Amino acid sequence: MGFWVQIRPEILKQLREDYPPGTKVELIEMIGEPRKDMVPGLRGEVLFVDDAGQTHIRWQNNSTLACIHGVDRFHKAND
Repeated sequence: MGFWVQIRPEILKQLREDYPPGTKVELIEMIGEPRKDMVPGLRGEVLFVDDAGQTHIRWQNNSTLACIHGVDRFHKAND
């Protein structure tokens, strides 16, 4: 399954401000991901937000899957 989302420049700017590299995050839900180790509560660290608005994250399970804005759900971790 693939997703293609066009993101408005002001939303992209806000995402980059909200999730700079190094931000700790926690996964709520990753839509359509077949990997069984991408579970709610998994934590990670933001690597960068790309031009499509995908937030690239290094997860605790050593995955570097990106979350797609408007599709997947995650939030800043309370550390």
